[in-house]
Amino acid sequence: MAPGLVETSAKRLTAASVAGLTVLRVERPRAGGVHAFLKAVMDRGGAAAGLLLLSPVFLLLTVLIRLDSRGPAFYRQQRVGRDQRPFTMWKFRTMVLDADKLKAELASHNENDGLMFKMRRDPRVTRVGRFLRRTSLDELPQLVNVVLGDMSLVGPRPPLPDEVAGYDAAALRRLRVKPGMTGLWQVSGRSDLSWDETIQLDLHYVDNWSFSSDLDVMSRTLRAVVDGRGAY
Repeated sequence: MAPGLVETSAKRLTAASVAGLTVLRVERPRAGGVHAFLKAVMDRGGAAAGLLLLSPVFLLLTVLIRLDSRGPAFYRQQRVGRDQRPFTMWKFRTMVLDADKLKAELASHNENDGLMFKMRRDPRVTRVGRFLRRTSLDELPQLVNVVLGDMSLVGPRPPLPDEVAGYDAAALRRLRVKPGMTGLWQVSGRSDLSWDETIQLDLHYVDNWSFSSDLDVMSRTLRAVVDGRGAY
């Protein structure tokens, strides 16, 4: 007998017997317990260690960004986190100054079919910025967000406020957990994914996450970064 539960992890399924009938119980998504504790320890400890070990890389990238274009090396932006709480997300700057103000002029060139804005040849991206995006090094400052508790090492993509404003009830479920530096969306194609595919992957993670699945995503992230598919 095939139950047809294609979006439900086998770890959430339990067979039982009720009044002589065999039934299949679907457990609620994990929200606490040992797995949540291990995830919190890995997030804070791993991010703190990463900041310490990568400090020379931070210094080098800061110098390269400042030499390449006018403006600060770091870029901060409002994003929406767990339970729709806003927070300030940090990245290395990959675009020219006032890039956000130029976004409206490029709206007609959006290559994403949903609420996200993506362009393969975005004219706002600097030379060093293209390299940082290709290697995902622009994401490293988000380790600070993980230490502060706004983000996790693994989770859904952190959305912009204007994206969340257009969410339906299903998409809002992605905000039940902390957003992540990496996730199923990154190891499955990133910007090459359609809007529906991105939402589907995020909801699958929210409904079925476990500590072991986080470890699996982190192990696959390195391969995705080296491959560079969908990074622009």
